Amino acid sequence: MSYVDGFVVPVPKKKVQAYLKLARLAAKVWKDHGALGTCEAVADDVPMGKWTSFPRSVKKKPSETVIFSWILYKSRKHRDAVMKKVMKDPRLAKMMDPKAMPFDGKRMIFGGFKVAIMT
Repeated sequence: MSYVDGFVVPVPKKKVQAYLKLARLAAKVWKDHGALGTCEAVADDVPMGKWTSFPRSVKKKPSETVIFSWILYKSRKHRDAVMKKVMKDPRLAKMMDPKAMPFDGKRMIFGGFKVAIMT
């Protein structure tokens, strides 16, 4: 059964290109270690909901946008093996410094999901 790590991230609009540059490097690292694919999607039609929404989930500020992303794996076991290698990869060291991130990592939402349907 396939497995996905999903993320919702608030990114300052002026730092979207810096975020995407970082995401391209991260995608290369993940894929070099076996991830099947990655996706980074910038909010386009994402209204502020009355009770819940992507913007509310990350406490989006007016100067920010939301990025929705995921990484695809063969299975949870595969994800755990890939992640173990990724976390040791020196290319990520600079990326992991909260001061160097082009977003507020404290407001990022993430989690792992078993894929139920994929077409």
